[in-house]
Amino acid sequence: MNKSRFYTLALSVILVFLSLGISQTVKAQQHEIGLGLGAGTYTGDILRIIDPNQLGIQGTLFGRRNFDNAWSLRAGFSIARLNGTDSIRPIDQVAATRNAYFNGTMAEVSARMEFHFMDYMSHKSTSRFSPFGFFGLGYGLFFGQGQSYEGDIQPGNYSLGTVILPFGAGIKYKLKDRILLSFEGGAKATFTDDLDKIGDESIYLPRYRTDPGTGNQVLEPTSINFGNSSDRDWYYFLGFTISYSFHQIKCY
Repeated sequence: MNKSRFYTLALSVILVFLSLGISQTVKAQQHEIGLGLGAGTYTGDILRIIDPNQLGIQGTLFGRRNFDNAWSLRAGFSIARLNGTDSIRPIDQVAATRNAYFNGTMAEVSARMEFHFMDYMSHKSTSRFSPFGFFGLGYGLFFGQGQSYEGDIQPGNYSLGTVILPFGAGIKYKLKDRILLSFEGGAKATFTDDLDKIGDESIYLPRYRTDPGTGNQVLEPTSINFGNSSDRDWYYFLGFTISYSFHQIKCY
């Protein structure tokens, strides 16, 4: 799937979801449209843990259908800037010598179910907020550039697609009758090990060289151009969203 087709699909999903929701407001309890902004980062073969010094911006547009006081379905499109580099905080001396880096944009369409622990939307409720958890399914296209090791014979631009499993938690607050704020964070598991351009399929390079001083065989750090085959890359997000609710108060 190329970039233009992916963006067309993402826009179509959002428009269909929102048009369906707005046209059915008289039948459904509530629909929302919203946007969000926050920070994103990744972990993989360059960053083993989240590094506050290597964050990118993330934005999202979404629509939400509230089925009842507890369950909601949210679908939308998001873009995140992700990056990582060995030179800022290398995980070990081999990584420092490897000098890998990458940066790029993840474009994602996803749908997720949300569960609210408190009935904060009811006009009879004494609480205006509720913690919530969520899980879902999505698909992302990543467009990046970088190098997997010093002297990479194929540096530069690359792209890939992957299924994504998002999950996390947050808290929502009813600012006004139709305006909702939320603070949320979570993780997105991918099914690829190539997000950082370091996969588990290595281009063969000699693993050892002869030390000219001793004549012994020693490890060549620049040959560590492959990733951990037992795990996959992840990325994360933390931020705020604001949404507008389309709903009608029924009169009896």
